[in-house]
Amino acid sequence: MKQYTNNQILLDEIIQQEFKDNATYEKINDFFEYYSASIYLKNYDLSDEEIEKGVKGAGLDGGCDAIYLFANGILINDDMIETTSFPKDTKLELFIIQSKNTYGFNEDSIMKWKTVSGNLMQMGNNISDFKGRYNDDVLNSFTLFRDLYIKLIRNRIKLFINYIYISKASELHPNVQAQADELKKEVSQLFPSSTVEVRFVDANTLMDRITTYEEREYNLQLVENPITVGKRKDYIALVNLSEYYSFIIDDKGNIQKNIFESNVRDYQGNTSVNSEIQETLKNKGREDFWWLNNGITILASEVLPMTGKILKITDPEIVNGLQTSTEIFNFFSNNKEAITNETRNVLVRIVVPTDDESRDKIILATNSQTNIPKASLRATDTIHRQIEMYFKSRGLYYDRRKNYYKNLGKKSSDIISVSFLAQCLIAILLQKPDYARARPSTLLNNEEFYKKLYIDNDDLEVFYLIAIIGRKIENLLKNHNEYSKVEIGDIIFYVMLMVVAHLTSTISPTATEIKNINPDYITKELVLAVTKKVYDSYQELGGSSKIAKGPELIKKLMYEFEPQNLE
Repeated sequence: MKQYTNNQILLDEIIQQEFKDNATYEKINDFFEYYSASIYLKNYDLSDEEIEKGVKGAGLDGGCDAIYLFANGILINDDMIETTSFPKDTKLELFIIQSKNTYGFNEDSIMKWKTVSGNLMQMGNNISDFKGRYNDDVLNSFTLFRDLYIKLIRNRIKLFINYIYISKASELHPNVQAQADELKKEVSQLFPSSTVEVRFVDANTLMDRITTYEEREYNLQLVENPITVGKRKDYIALVNLSEYYSFIIDDKGNIQKNIFESNVRDYQGNTSVNSEIQETLKNKGREDFWWLNNGITILASEVLPMTGKILKITDPEIVNGLQTSTEIFNFFSNNKEAITNETRNVLVRIVVPTDDESRDKIILATNSQTNIPKASLRATDTIHRQIEMYFKSRGLYYDRRKNYYKNLGKKSSDIISVSFLAQCLIAILLQKPDYARARPSTLLNNEEFYKKLYIDNDDLEVFYLIAIIGRKIENLLKNHNEYSKVEIGDIIFYVMLMVVAHLTSTISPTATEIKNINPDYITKELVLAVTKKVYDSYQELGGSSKIAKGPELIKKLMYEFEPQNLE
């Protein structure tokens, strides 16, 4: 009888408990794919929704249970490639994850990786030729990687390809390691200037990541005693550049994404501005760095002086100075020898807001003079605070501050992201499910749509009902095995609109008509009947993501759809 280690026994118990608490997955092996990816990538501060979208394991996955693509630590979606500016020396990271709810590592998984990598990462191969051999979700992920890699090829790109094999194993057989070494060699030949790694994450490593909690308190070393403002709650100080670098990195030398305010941290920045900051860092002049730079603003729940020159900051959020922070990180990461000899300083403001409204005003004000897109700051608008409060009083949690409620331990099924609500609103209120499908990351960039959805319409009950409708339909489709994950992603917003059309007897429902909907009338039978009708039309037109993102499907459905036919 096999003797299991303590960590294997404890890991099994944790997985069982987490699986029982989840409301999305019916099979524990499917849940393990999601859960293990979320644990491994916890430092990237992804939402449950983002983790779930990356899970590909649905058959024909080529050993790719999950795939995630990051540029400078930012998760990339296909609608971001054309609209986002990427600076020089962009760090591009591809994570390909295989998760097995078993007690060992096997060679077969590595061999699958060899095959899928040779087929889909070879630029001379046409990805569409492998349709049917791999599922659409996998093909789309490799297409996204290749498209972004080609776009950035002139940007002195730094490519990291990471194969992550996760299981509850306690040991690694030499033959499996040999297969991994061969995989590294083969992929390195495809991308000679890249860094390729194959990592085996066993029970011990998983338990370490599960039991490692994010720090809430950070010490910041100052150059001189700070200037205190008010009743010794807020501070202005100079911080040595190398000390600031130490403040924003973790013990592995990676930038701590969780301390950057979620509404603005995904801003890529203006390439020329980034270049100017980097040039200032590289070329020391007579001017101190803080003379030439606006500095950093940090919000905190509490600030305490430990000594005259050390502040203990609880729950720090860097709300202004992302570009500066990123370039300081890049400079010292590439010039380790400069850390000990650095004499220049950066200006840092540490503020303890009195409440959420004050916090949002500070974020908005400190970013008003930068080129940050307005969509990045939308969640600070009053209407979003109101939505959050209204949802919370009814057992839903509006994720206005990304991962705020996840970090409080709320269930993912009760959390509504800003982007998901925006997609549901655009699909139902504006009758544009094609737009909702095509632009999940950039929806709020459209001023006209934003005004119609959030300014002209300020009925909180409508927001709540649409969120409930969207989440209920999403859960019903996820737990119905007839359609693939990609197919559901393509048609779900069409289904939402058509279900509401059935319940309101109009293809163009108004906010008033939506308020009369009783969510209890959204039955499994109704949703599946509408889904079949939408799916059939989707397939008639070609059944692809291109069709779902284009105007043909909604035109066809609006012409054909008659709610009484479903009764």
